[in-house]
Amino acid sequence: MSTPRPTIEDVARAAGVSRATVSRVINDEPGASEPLRARVRAAVAELGYLPNQTARALASGRPRAVDVVAVTYTPGLGWLGVHPYYSRVLAGVMSVLEGTDVHLRLHAVGASGATEALDTIAAQATVGAVLTNLEPAQAARFHRRCRRSVSMVTTAASVPSVEVDNAAGAYAAVEHLHRLGRRRIAAIHGPEASTCAVDRRAGYERAVRDLGLPDLGTPGGDFVREHGHDTAARLLQEHPGLDALFVSCDLMAAGAVQAITAAGRRVPGDVSIMGFDDSLAAVCANPPLSTMRVPVEDMAAAATRLLLGGDVPAGHRELFPVAPVLRQSTAAGRFT
Repeated sequence: MSTPRPTIEDVARAAGVSRATVSRVINDEPGASEPLRARVRAAVAELGYLPNQTARALASGRPRAVDVVAVTYTPGLGWLGVHPYYSRVLAGVMSVLEGTDVHLRLHAVGASGATEALDTIAAQATVGAVLTNLEPAQAARFHRRCRRSVSMVTTAASVPSVEVDNAAGAYAAVEHLHRLGRRRIAAIHGPEASTCAVDRRAGYERAVRDLGLPDLGTPGGDFVREHGHDTAARLLQEHPGLDALFVSCDLMAAGAVQAITAAGRRVPGDVSIMGFDDSLAAVCANPPLSTMRVPVEDMAAAATRLLLGGDVPAGHRELFPVAPVLRQSTAAGRFT
């Protein structure tokens, strides 16, 4: 005969508090002192109590759902249609939710007024939230209001995350271009608001410094094809001898290929290109892009499993590998 699951009343008796106090602590609501919260958490851990998420959602009138949250920094661009990254996130989340009673909710939050919108999403969350690209301060604020949240990018220390070592991936990309004989390796960087882009820039800068190469990096820009195209065209004018490009995402790299080809240069013969992500944009580019693969679907699935499991430990970190995928946009060159 199976042992009955502990109830909220059991937790209240063990902690010596009211049922209402236990509910406040479990739901991260105000109205309970820190000593009381500590007693309730200790009783929860001792009894192995798991809140009934379905009952909580029904009581609030909200269906059980995993919220996927993105902040959009480029006005007028459809975040889901323009960025392959987000469709990969959704595929990973749905692979876990399929066959469950948990729904998926999408939230595209404009950078202007993001604080209020994110606070609302946090307050209405049920199962929890996957934070796709929030800045560390935004993610920390969201996590204070909804402990059931997981970031997919490097973030504040308190916020649980599934992430990759972007700096090491960028370093490896530059090393690969160097092994091919490329010596004037420029870079097209992503937005300064993105921790992924910041870390990839750091990896590029460390690599060219260690290899004794000139730093031909550019100011940061949006993760969109147009930025890659326009920046590559400008780089060719400013550094006509460049023989390789490290580009912070595949979508920008696809734009860079178009600009280089339009200028009469060959990819990969004259200019080899390494992207980052291994998204559909890499496969569909002409020629297909060599890139650093980020296992976005696996990361999103891992984040979702954490949320379905209940309480997510603060500061939880899960690191996924970045690996090179070599295609036709890179080839050996001659030292110049």
